[in-house]
Amino acid sequence: MQPAFSWPEDDPSPSLSSLRSTTPPAVAMPAAVVAALWRGDQIGAPVSAVWPTGFDALDAQLPGGGWPGHGLTEILSPLSGSLEWRLLGPALRSICAAGQPVVVVGPPLPPHLPGLRFEGIDERRLVWVRADTPAERLWSAEQLIKAQACGALVAWLPRARAEQIRRLQVLAAGFDAPVFVCRPSRALRESSAAPLRVQATVGVDWELHVRIAKRKGPPLDDTLRLASVPGSLAAILPPRLRQPGRWMPHEETIHVVDSPSAQPVQRHSRVH
Repeated sequence: MQPAFSWPEDDPSPSLSSLRSTTPPAVAMPAAVVAALWRGDQIGAPVSAVWPTGFDALDAQLPGGGWPGHGLTEILSPLSGSLEWRLLGPALRSICAAGQPVVVVGPPLPPHLPGLRFEGIDERRLVWVRADTPAERLWSAEQLIKAQACGALVAWLPRARAEQIRRLQVLAAGFDAPVFVCRPSRALRESSAAPLRVQATVGVDWELHVRIAKRKGPPLDDTLRLASVPGSLAAILPPRLRQPGRWMPHEETIHVVDSPSAQPVQRHSRVH
């Protein structure tokens, strides 16, 4: 009996030949799509604009080479209210110089205008929103982001919850300017929707020790040491005091070598 169907392997059917011949050629992706793609082993390059931080070592480790827009940036520090100005001062100075207002919401201490002048921040471009309660700070930050009413926003939200940070991130995604949320260092143990999280502490020799806890790219284990002499001291500080760590006493390491315990000396008394 002859088989009902024959399928010679060396003679492919016309249907298969037609399928092989009609395979579409590879098409180059649009530039916008290529720019939006990101590999996990590379530092991401955000499609939005960035603002230089004023520290070359920090710019080299941030996606795009600066503080990004269209998203939240968390500044985590143990010294809330003072350290943030030193880290963000160079970027805020350039934003003010461009004629854009900088709005700060709920800082723990009132902005010290003479000190900000030394940092080059024009107080005429600085808007201070006094918000005492967590609800007032959160509401003010949300309204400013929705209105896109500033060139940069710095909000202190020490008690913000994860869902509130997520809501701010959703709003900030449509905001061109950078949005900084200042929180205590203990918030690093909590999850956050912010795409960039930076932890900063004060070091010796007027340094800022900056650790990038989260970024769009591979993790960074090293701590960046950024020279940051306050503007009010830069002109009057003598050279020997620019590195006070060189004159501080250092702990000496004493190496102890164990030796066999000495045998007790036996004294014999003579009885007369």
